[in-house]
Amino acid sequence: MLAASLPTVELNPDLAPVAVVVWLHGLGADGHDFEPIVPELRLPADLPVRFVFPHAPEMPVTAFGGQRARAWFDFGLDGGADPAGLKKSVSLVRDLIQNEIDNGMPAQRILLAGFSQGGVLAFQVGLHYPKSLAGILALSTFLVSGETLGSSETQANAGIPVFMAHGQQDAVLPMALGKAAFTTLQGAGYAVQWHEYPMGHEVCLEEIRHISAWLQSVLGSAG
Repeated sequence: MLAASLPTVELNPDLAPVAVVVWLHGLGADGHDFEPIVPELRLPADLPVRFVFPHAPEMPVTAFGGQRARAWFDFGLDGGADPAGLKKSVSLVRDLIQNEIDNGMPAQRILLAGFSQGGVLAFQVGLHYPKSLAGILALSTFLVSGETLGSSETQANAGIPVFMAHGQQDAVLPMALGKAAFTTLQGAGYAVQWHEYPMGHEVCLEEIRHISAWLQSVLGSAG
């Protein structure tokens, strides 16, 4: 389905959703990548959540020798993020969020999740969004250099809950990058949780259990 100019995979609960999770995939993947995680979360029936998995645009990627792949921004061999591409993707995800708001979901019930490159984007959107969001789930990722926290642009989400997780053996994005982001956020006063696991650039079952518990604590029960 097309929503706000980005094609998406959408999983809707049987009951009317009380929250929405917009989940951003990593470099070279697509919106189907984290679709199988939803049943593994085993969220309770009284917490019906809608999941939206957008497909990133296709573009030439420097780290892939210029080959085209789905990416939220160009990713160089030095691990740097292309600012112009990142800015464009921020706008696309903001459109997705606005689409959910226009369909009746309050901003404070919309949560951003992202893995790797998608986590970079989740931070960029969530920390600077002008309305309070439910939370940021950032997996195996990092903050772009020069991130300004504590500015007027970040005030709406200064208290946003953040869940960070990283693999101790991550050879794609070393855990030190994630830990540095955690330290930066913690130092800026964010309510951020840190989890690390004996794995590479991936997701494990223990992590999924921790994600589920965190989602339930942040999104609460429909009552």
